[in-house]
Amino acid sequence: MDVIRNVFREDHEMLRPTARRFFERECAPRQAEWDQAGRTDRETWLKAGREGLLCVSVPAEYGGGGGDFGHSAIVMEEMHRAGISGAGFSIHSDIIAPYIARLGTEAQKHRWLPSICAGETIMAVGITEPGCGSDVKACRTTAVRDGDEYVINGSKTFISNGLNCDMIMLVTKTDQSAGAKGVSLIMVEADRPGFRRGRKLEKIGQPGADTAELFFDNVRVPVENLLGEENMGFSYLMQELPQERLLIALYSAIAIERLLQVTVDYVKDRKAFGGTVWDFQNTKFKLADIKAQAVAVRTMVDYYIGEHMKRRLTVQEAAIAKLFATETMGKCIDEMVQMHGGYGYMRDYAIGRAFTDYRVSRIAGGASEVMRDLIARKL
Repeated sequence: MDVIRNVFREDHEMLRPTARRFFERECAPRQAEWDQAGRTDRETWLKAGREGLLCVSVPAEYGGGGGDFGHSAIVMEEMHRAGISGAGFSIHSDIIAPYIARLGTEAQKHRWLPSICAGETIMAVGITEPGCGSDVKACRTTAVRDGDEYVINGSKTFISNGLNCDMIMLVTKTDQSAGAKGVSLIMVEADRPGFRRGRKLEKIGQPGADTAELFFDNVRVPVENLLGEENMGFSYLMQELPQERLLIALYSAIAIERLLQVTVDYVKDRKAFGGTVWDFQNTKFKLADIKAQAVAVRTMVDYYIGEHMKRRLTVQEAAIAKLFATETMGKCIDEMVQMHGGYGYMRDYAIGRAFTDYRVSRIAGGASEVMRDLIARKL
C-alpha cells in the first residue's frame, strides 16, 4: 500500500515484525486444520500468549503488553494481512479484556487477567440471544440475587469462542423491569454446574471460527463476579462498542489492500482470448476504482485510529468508519470475484474464501442498518 501512514509510533511498528512472523509461520499453515476442526487449537493460543500478542493493550502489571490501541491495530492488521480467518484472538484481547482492565476491581484484575493474557483462559462475550438478536435492552437471560450469589438462567447464540471458552463475560438482566437500566455484566466460568454448550453453528463463511450456542440453567456465580456496578451494563457496552466497530473497519481496510494485490497478480497471469485478463480496459478500470476505494478506506481508518488513541472517537464516527469500510469492502470483493471467473467461486482461492468469510462484517458489531441509524441521529 503506497499511502503514507503516520498514525503509528515507532514502538507500534516495532511490534509488526513479531506479529507478521507469528501469523505467517504459526497460523497460516494451520488454517486448514482449524477449518476442519471448527476451532483454533489451544496450543496456538498459548503460543500467541508467549509471543506477547494477546491483550497487548492490557497493563503490564496484569500480564498484558502495556501498550495502547495502536499496538492492537498492528496485531489486527498483520493477522488479516496473512489471511487468517476466525482465530478469535481479537474478541478475546481487544473487546473483552479491556472491559476487565477498565471495570474490574484490583482483585478481579489480578485474578483473571494474567491467565487471559497468557492464552490459558480463553474468553467469550455473551450478548446475542435467539429471540432478540443483539438488542441488549431486550435481553432475557436473567441473574437473580440469592444471598452472596447470582442464579443465572437463559441462552445465548452466535457466540465467538463459544466452544473453546473458559470464561464468558455475560450480558444479563438483573432488573427485569428496567429495560436498558437493568442490564449487568457478570463473569461466568465455563466449569460451573448448569452451564453447557450447544452445537457448533455451521456458518456460510469462516469455518475455523469457533461459534456456538451457550445455555445457563440455574448457574450460580458469586456476587464477586459482577463486573462494574449492577445495572450499569448497557452503559458500559455503549462505551466500548466504538472500539469494536473501528477494529472491523480496520480489518476491512487491510483486506481490500491484500485482495487487490491478489487480484492484480491473478489477472496479469490469467490467459484469455490470446492475451491476459489484465489486457482488457474493463479490468484495468475496475481495478483502478478498487485502488481508489482502498486508499479512501485506508485514509479514513487511519484518521479514526489516531482519534481513538486520543480517546476522541465518537459513537457516530465509529459507525461511519464501520459502515463505509465494510460496505466498500463488500463491493470490492464482489468485483474481484468476477475478475477471477470460475476460480473466484472456489474456496481454495483467496478471493473465493474472502467472499464468504468477510460477509459477516456488515452484520457483526452492529449491522449496517444500525450504523446508518446511529449516523442519522446526529444529522
